[in-house]
Amino acid sequence: MTSIRLFTGVVVASVALLATASAMAQGTPTRLRGAITAIDDKTVTIATREGTSVAVKLNDNWGVALVAPVAISEIKVGSFVGVASMGSDADRSALEVLVFPEAARGSNEGHYPWDLQPQSMMTNATVATVAAGGDGQTLKLDYKDKQGVTGTQTIKVKPGTPIVTFLPGKKEDAKVGAKVFTGAVKAQDGTFSTSRLLVGKDGIAPPM
Repeated sequence: MTSIRLFTGVVVASVALLATASAMAQGTPTRLRGAITAIDDKTVTIATREGTSVAVKLNDNWGVALVAPVAISEIKVGSFVGVASMGSDADRSALEVLVFPEAARGSNEGHYPWDLQPQSMMTNATVATVAAGGDGQTLKLDYKDKQGVTGTQTIKVKPGTPIVTFLPGKKEDAKVGAKVFTGAVKAQDGTFSTSRLLVGKDGIAPPM
């Protein structure tokens, strides 16, 4: 039972990084994607995809979750997923799919702007239907956001689309060269801090 509780805590805390806002935060979370160039138990330095180098303070309770690839067969009716996508509501294609562990069901549910690519969107929702086709799968996703607004999105998952999930990680997984994603809080003085790093397992880049 202890290991299950620990895993649940890691997953829920890690998923919280994907929030667009936090009532407890001192500033607006900033999503940082890149590779670790330096790290100790106090600070991690990330070479971001934008070409900058950002030092991020690691809070006292910081931890790590791994982002690991899974097969498309893991996307099932009833799964809770996070799908970054491009296109219009009438023709939307996935950039990536995160299959949430059951312990994280409902995290950041809704359909909202995302910054993976310009004009991309994020949909955290329950899979209502899965339709297989010659060019991948089409998912019908149902959600209810924090304001109680319900909605549906239909998103195509084409072959080659990254599909991942969260696994428990250790601080030792956050090492120089590791690909990383984090939602850092920017303070008024311009410094960044975070409590959780999402590290790509076996060298993959977290696709979200």
